[in-house]
Amino acid sequence: MLYVTDMLTAAGGRAVNEDRCNFVSAGGAVLWALADGLGGQGGGEVASQVAADAALTSFQAAPGVSREVLSAGLEAANQAVCAAQETEPRLAGMRTTAVALAADGVKALWAHVGDSRLYHFREGRVVFQTRDHSVPQSLADAGEISPRQIRFHEDRGRLLRSLGTADGVRPVIADEPVQVLPGDAFLLASDGLWEYVTEREMEAELAKAAHPREWLRGMEARLLRRAAADHDNYSAIAIFAAEDAKESTHES
Repeated sequence: MLYVTDMLTAAGGRAVNEDRCNFVSAGGAVLWALADGLGGQGGGEVASQVAADAALTSFQAAPGVSREVLSAGLEAANQAVCAAQETEPRLAGMRTTAVALAADGVKALWAHVGDSRLYHFREGRVVFQTRDHSVPQSLADAGEISPRQIRFHEDRGRLLRSLGTADGVRPVIADEPVQVLPGDAFLLASDGLWEYVTEREMEAELAKAAHPREWLRGMEARLLRRAAADHDNYSAIAIFAAEDAKESTHES
């Protein structure tokens, strides 16, 4: 299995883009990582870059598709953010979300902290999505609101977990890898994207897309038609699994 990848990141209506996304290949496997710095904490753009870079570097040193590899990557990311907090006063409280996907030619495994999401699509439909570490997600889990009400909830920015805490990181890691089939697709997205694009709309744009770039542009067009002028940064990584792809690619 080979993977065709494209990435999208934009400042939106903000002066600074506090999102960061990238991927690396090593040892016959790939790691995709996306981080969204928390704007209200200061230094969000630093936190996201430091976290994503540390996770990718950790993977390059010890690649694989396992809970241990993903746990090590997010622990390295958390330690890197905590270390950077000590470098100057404005960074002392910085935090970031993170979501990561590791895959080789057979299987894939993911992990996340915060409200940056991973979606797994099979036969054009969402078969799995991560659950946010946020107050609205907790309300939805308790049955107090519906899952669709998480979007635009008044407390949606209140996260229960993030990177940049001295007492350690508490990621959720999938219990075991899933087998990747030709035609599968994955989407890693910051809340600035998924807030404006529903899961059904993700599926609709996926059905029209021959390449991850087209899928991202379709979702971005929906976002831009709806978002207010001061809307959040938005970022996403789109991945298509294919047997006949010549190579894994990244085109911004």
